[in-house]
Amino acid sequence: MPFCNGLKIRTSPDCLADFLFTFLEAIIVTKIKIAYLEDEANMAALVMEYLDEAGFEATWFQRGLACARAVERGDFNLCLFDWMVPDMNGPDVFASIQLKLKEAAPPVIFLTGKGEDNDIVQVLDAGADDYIVKPVTRPVLLARIRAVLRKRGLGQTAVQTQWGALSIDVNQREIYMAGKRLDLGAREIDLAFFMLQNIGVLLTRERLNQIIFGLNPDIQTRALDVHMSTLRRALDLRPENGWRLATVYGRGYRLERSEEPIQ
Repeated sequence: MPFCNGLKIRTSPDCLADFLFTFLEAIIVTKIKIAYLEDEANMAALVMEYLDEAGFEATWFQRGLACARAVERGDFNLCLFDWMVPDMNGPDVFASIQLKLKEAAPPVIFLTGKGEDNDIVQVLDAGADDYIVKPVTRPVLLARIRAVLRKRGLGQTAVQTQWGALSIDVNQREIYMAGKRLDLGAREIDLAFFMLQNIGVLLTRERLNQIIFGLNPDIQTRALDVHMSTLRRALDLRPENGWRLATVYGRGYRLERSEEPIQ
């Protein structure tokens, strides 16, 4: 199934960020490869259907060891692991992948039948990027997957996307201005990618602090403003260059574009 068949246009304002990201993927992205570990056949069939309809390329594994070996070959962009499976459970598979791939390990979302706070803490402390409490629903599953992909800067495998003099190489996690690579820190690259995935969308300080910096939304910090100032200068985000990085007082930031991206 071509990926563009998975594009669902939703008009709810709450879904605007997801729509923009999905729209960008539909234009420039090859299929995301997902390793799905689940021993229960009926559940697996349902989730595989959800993933296929959304345009993901998923491979189902019933045994943890086989899943770990496949992921360790570097063939997958994201992992979806059931917490308890025969022979090698989800956390053990995750530990094996982390040991072999280290920083190159793909993001992991755990599926768990446990909804108690202690169990959720255990899932996240194991290193998961997110968790979903069963039973799994299609909207929640796809929203969580896309959120993790956005956070990790994954999902875009095209060589470059360009807006005038500004271009990004998502696969290499590099940003260029007039063909020259910019020397930016990892946090600033994460922030730039996230802003560019949400052009025209008001991003609250709380959301940016939580998604980019992993901070509790209640924590007050000026680090975000420092990074935004660096981006404004480095990316030359000025109206005469077709950009405006608007500060919305008391709320957050919005990156605005005055012309269409160069295809």
